[in-house]
Amino acid sequence: MKVLISADIEGVAGVFHPEQTRAGNGEYEAARRWMTLEANAAIEGAFAGGATQVWVNDSHGGFRNLLPDLLDARAQVVLGKPRTLGMMAGLEYGAALVFMIGYHAKSQTRGILAHTINSFAFARVSLNGVEVGEAGLYGALAEEYGARVALLSGDDVFAEETAPRFPGARFVVTKSATGHASGVTQSPAYARDAIGTAAREVVRQHLAEGHAPHATRAGAKPVECELRVQTTALADLFCQWPTLTRVDAVTLRFDAASAEDAVRMLNCLSAMSFMLR
Repeated sequence: MKVLISADIEGVAGVFHPEQTRAGNGEYEAARRWMTLEANAAIEGAFAGGATQVWVNDSHGGFRNLLPDLLDARAQVVLGKPRTLGMMAGLEYGAALVFMIGYHAKSQTRGILAHTINSFAFARVSLNGVEVGEAGLYGALAEEYGARVALLSGDDVFAEETAPRFPGARFVVTKSATGHASGVTQSPAYARDAIGTAAREVVRQHLAEGHAPHATRAGAKPVECELRVQTTALADLFCQWPTLTRVDAVTLRFDAASAEDAVRMLNCLSAMSFMLR
């Protein structure tokens, strides 16, 4: 049984402030350790449930946050960027199950540190008319590769908005939001125990139901992506790309042959946005 764990930081227990997500300060060093230990709980739970191979993908910022020496030695770690599949790099190895650990709510919601891909650039992302956050976007990519999103963790706003997208998936709520940078958190130890238990049970259930231990890639389907950006200057910049259509001052649209192509385009636009910072 092959499992891919995509680990972000904003949904980790104890993380509330942007400083905790940015390298170069003591608060970040503590938060990246909590992130690593939550990922490790998912790894250990997956193996305890019967996984034979596990990849953990560092999915925050520059993709260089996890501390590999704290992770279960049986797992392999996906680090660094750029990479074609972004937060889902590792799917190409045939993972049957995907865990999204430490994820957050989509942009312009009341979730803790809520955003979609790039808070400077993107206000709203929709696929085929449905607004998505990072879980919805990368979940579509996982499904294209034949993988099932089976376990997710983050705050209560993230769980509420994401649950309808992944019926049957398990959610671990690590904290409750009262605002963008405030709320009530479980202890890191409690969150790790809950994630580890859920990971073990999810893998066991998947095996008991007789599902294949590795994924078979499904056929890709065309995707229409609508993107609302934060400023008209960003829209001016992004529309230098010939395949983008401008809908209004801050809304753009493009067609993609697949969810993977949509992800790659959005990540390219995110990188372009640094020209205006």
